[in-house]
Amino acid sequence: MKNLLFIGLLAGLIGYAISQLWKPEPAPSVSFVADDAAAVSRKVDAAFVADWNEKKIQPLAPADDLAVMRRLGLALTGSGPSVEEIRHFEKQPENRRIEWWVSRLLDDRRSSAYLAERFARIFVGVENGPFIVYRRHRMVRWLDDQIFENKPYNDLVHNLIAAEGLWTTHPEANFITVSIDQNNQKNGPDEVKLAARTTRAFLGVRIDCMQCHDDMFGDRWKQKDFHQLAAFFSQAKMGITGVQEDSKLEYATRFRGESEEEPVSAAVPFSPELLPKDGNLRQRLATWTTHDDNSAFARTAVNRVWALMFNQPLHFPVDNIPLEGPYPPGMKILATDFVENGYDLQRLVRIIASTNAFQIESRSTDPANPVTEGHEQNWAAFPMTRLRPEQVADSVIQSSTLSPLDADSHIISRMREFFETNDFIKRYGDLGEDEFGEQAGTIPQRLVMMNGKLVRERTKENPVMNASTRIAGLTKDHNIAIETAYLAVLSRRPSSEENDHFVSEFEGKYGSDRSRAMQDLYWALINSTEFTWNH
Repeated sequence: MKNLLFIGLLAGLIGYAISQLWKPEPAPSVSFVADDAAAVSRKVDAAFVADWNEKKIQPLAPADDLAVMRRLGLALTGSGPSVEEIRHFEKQPENRRIEWWVSRLLDDRRSSAYLAERFARIFVGVENGPFIVYRRHRMVRWLDDQIFENKPYNDLVHNLIAAEGLWTTHPEANFITVSIDQNNQKNGPDEVKLAARTTRAFLGVRIDCMQCHDDMFGDRWKQKDFHQLAAFFSQAKMGITGVQEDSKLEYATRFRGESEEEPVSAAVPFSPELLPKDGNLRQRLATWTTHDDNSAFARTAVNRVWALMFNQPLHFPVDNIPLEGPYPPGMKILATDFVENGYDLQRLVRIIASTNAFQIESRSTDPANPVTEGHEQNWAAFPMTRLRPEQVADSVIQSSTLSPLDADSHIISRMREFFETNDFIKRYGDLGEDEFGEQAGTIPQRLVMMNGKLVRERTKENPVMNASTRIAGLTKDHNIAIETAYLAVLSRRPSSEENDHFVSEFEGKYGSDRSRAMQDLYWALINSTEFTWNH
C-alpha cells in the first residue's frame, strides 16, 4: 500500500511539473472593443482633455504597455500577469495588445471570481452573518456566474432586492437574509440595514445618515425619507420556503422628538414618477432602483466599476454622489452608454480600459512637468495606490510560476493557492468594507513580506513548485534569467543599471549557488516598494 501511495504521489508531482513547463498556446480572443464603444471612450477622453485645459494641467505621457497590462490583471483578477501571458501579449499587434488582453481576462474565470468577491463586499459586506439563514459563499458563487455570463447589471440588482426563496437554492436571497440579527427579538430581515445598503451600494447616496434625524445641514434629506424607503422591506419575512412577502406586515418607527412609534408607508426619496404601481413592495422598489431613467443607479454602477479598475472611485466618496451634480468628467457619458447598451458590465470595463486616463503614466520623467496634487485629483496621472492584501498574496503566488494560475491549473496548485492566500490575508490584514479609504502600510505588514511564510515558501529552492529555481536551472544566460525574474514579479524588464548589478551578482555562480542568487533576486523584487503598489 505504501508503495502504491508513493507511486501515485510521484506520478502526480511529475504530471504537475510537466504542466508547469508546457502548456498549449491559447487561441487568441477576437471580441475586441466595438467601434461604437471605442467612440464612447474617445468622448470620455475629450471630456478629460477639456477639464485639464480648463484647469491648465498638462497630463503625463501614455504608460508602457506592460504597465497597463499589470494594472488590468490586478483590477480584474487580483494579480499581475504570468510570464507566459506576457509572451503571448507581446506577440499581438501593438495597437491591439490592450484590447486583446482585456478580452482574454474577461473570458477567464479568474476575473469573474475576483470581481464577484469585490461586488459581494459592496452588496453584503465581509461578515459571515447569521449562519443558519445566510451563506455568503453561495452568493459569491452566484455573482461569479452572473458576471462570467455577463448578465445585465440591472437584472442582477433587481434580483437581489426582490429576492424570494431559500438562501441556498436562491443565492440572491442572501442579500436579504444577511441583515437578520438572530439575537434580536425581530426574527425577520432588518429593514433599516437593507435600506442603508440599497442606497449606498446601488444609488450612491447616504440617506441612511438620516436614520435618527433630519439632515443637519438642511441640504435635502429628512428622517422620513429614509424610513419611507426602509418600509419597502417591511413585508419581507422568513418562512419554511425562505424569504417570503407578507402584505399584512407594516413598518413603524419612532421619529426624533416623538414619544411613540408611528406607522410609515413606503415611498421613494426622489423621482416618485418612476415607481411602478404593480407588484409587491420589494418588486416595486427593485424596478424603481434599476429604472432606465433613475440616473443615480447608472452613475453609481459606473463609479463602482471605475473604482475597481483604478482602486480609486471617479467620484469620492464612492457612495455619496450628489443627485444634481456636479459630476466628474466622463461620468455622465459612461452612465448614458451603460443604460443604452443594456447595463453591459463587460462593455463598461472595455471602455474604461481603453481611455487615456487608464492608460496614462503614473510617474513623470519630465522635470518640467512633475506629478502634482492637481494631476492626481484630476486623473492627469494614473493614481498610485497600495495593493489590496489579496492582490499582494496572489501576485506573490503568481510570480512563483511561469504559467497563469487559472481554471486550467493543476488541482494541487489551486488548492495550495487558496490556503496560502487565506493564511496570508489573516496575517497581513483584510481591508473589510473600507474599499477605497486611505491605507497606510504598517510595520507588521512589512514583516509579513520580509519574514513571512508565503514569500519564504514561494522563493525557496523547489524545482517543481517555484519558478525562481526553474529559471536558475534552465536559463544559462544571466541576462535572460534576470529579465524573466523581473517580468514574473514586476511585469517589466530591468533597467540597464539593474541588469548590470544583478549580472555581477550571478557571475561565477553555478548550481545551488546560482539558485540561491535567483532566490535572493526574487526576494528583493517581491519586497521592493514597487511590488506592493499599483502604478
